[in-house]
Amino acid sequence: MTDAVVTRFAPSPTGYLHIGGARTALFNWLYARGRGGKFLLRIEDTDRARSTPEATQAILDGMAWLGLDHDGEVISQFDRAPRHAEVAHQLLAEGKAYKCFASQDEIQAFRDAARAEGRSTLYQSPWRDADPASHPDAPYVVRIKAPRDGATTIRDEVQGDVTIRNDQLDDMVLLRSDGTPVYMLAVAVDDHDMGVTHVIRGDDHLNNAARQMMIYEAMGWPLPTYAHIPLIHGPDGKKLSKRHGALGVEEYRDMGYPAAGMRNYLARLGWSHGDDEFFTDAQAQEWFDLKGIGKSPARFDFKKLENICGQHIAITDDAALLHDVTAFAVAQDKVTLSDVKLSRLQAAMPQLKERAKTYPELLEKAHFALAERPIDIEEKAAAQLDTVSRGILSELTPQLQNATWSREAIEALAQAFAESKDMKFGKLAGPLRAALAGRTATPSVFDMMLVLGREETLARLSDASGDA
Repeated sequence: MTDAVVTRFAPSPTGYLHIGGARTALFNWLYARGRGGKFLLRIEDTDRARSTPEATQAILDGMAWLGLDHDGEVISQFDRAPRHAEVAHQLLAEGKAYKCFASQDEIQAFRDAARAEGRSTLYQSPWRDADPASHPDAPYVVRIKAPRDGATTIRDEVQGDVTIRNDQLDDMVLLRSDGTPVYMLAVAVDDHDMGVTHVIRGDDHLNNAARQMMIYEAMGWPLPTYAHIPLIHGPDGKKLSKRHGALGVEEYRDMGYPAAGMRNYLARLGWSHGDDEFFTDAQAQEWFDLKGIGKSPARFDFKKLENICGQHIAITDDAALLHDVTAFAVAQDKVTLSDVKLSRLQAAMPQLKERAKTYPELLEKAHFALAERPIDIEEKAAAQLDTVSRGILSELTPQLQNATWSREAIEALAQAFAESKDMKFGKLAGPLRAALAGRTATPSVFDMMLVLGREETLARLSDASGDA
């Protein structure tokens, strides 16, 4: 039996949850959830000047909206600093690390001389093999003893084997002169202590892997499986930036994209399962694997995102969609939803969700159900309500009074009425749209009548025809 899979997402809380970070979190979540494993969350808040509680909350909110639930408590890297230092001191005691007393001026002088002589500028400390008896009473950093010969190979599930010559690795600092641990040490110790089996992260961390592996090997810890995923680019092939559009997950939430559609689209951004574009969470968890991740940067395509989101809105259960849309509307102060409006919105949902790609689009189509009398009629729609049209509506209204309130009956009555006036129904539809919704682009007039009910329909027609 294989060991349980443990993945992690480890963002730095310096702002919003970036769309690239969200995809990294999603890949880790899918990999763990699809294998009955654990998905852990660690906040890398060691940079105290840039880390803020607000940014941490923004990350948690973004993940909650995306539906990426994590196991166990959120781990603060800063809180674990004593443990990180403990590992450095253990390596020091075992002779796998050493105290370096070199000043910044001495290090700079070494690099200047190396550059002038055409040698590697990687600092080689004279303190690496110095007798502890010769140590001065002065500030020092703790450096790991990097291997000097041979090569280090990162066995990466996405990038393949990546080999770095060991003479390209310096004796990395583990503890600063004030005793605080560096990021590289903190990450390696945390990943080991958290039992992380798979490190799935952006390929901008690929070189870090070789340095973190030095700590693993010096401590005799088993290495995790690495998978470094390419970054996301904009449609123009350049690194995703603000000029391409929204970067933060909460911006997509506020624009009214459904979380399920966002998950689907982000999963396909750099990973593929045959030609499948549209899939459910259950399918994504079942299908997702590291072999399907491409080596090239993915390109963010807003049209594809909208298309996928539209398909997810269309298949969402009406009650669940009503819940999500109303939560969005309230959060964005779009509308105040009374019980009557909620009831109408629910009744209209089967028609509204067919072609809406975002929640604002759906709410826009639902305008007729959410509007209140007297209906505010747009100029273009008002042109449909000339004297003749109002007279026709005035004649139609009493006939609807006694009609059976079903689509078939209303449609048959309206068609028969149009024929009696020697007109095509299309000629009648324009004034009906204007009267019922105050607009020229609306759902089917019969769908609107059924949603509004007999009483509200007749009242709106009376208002428009001037009979009220």
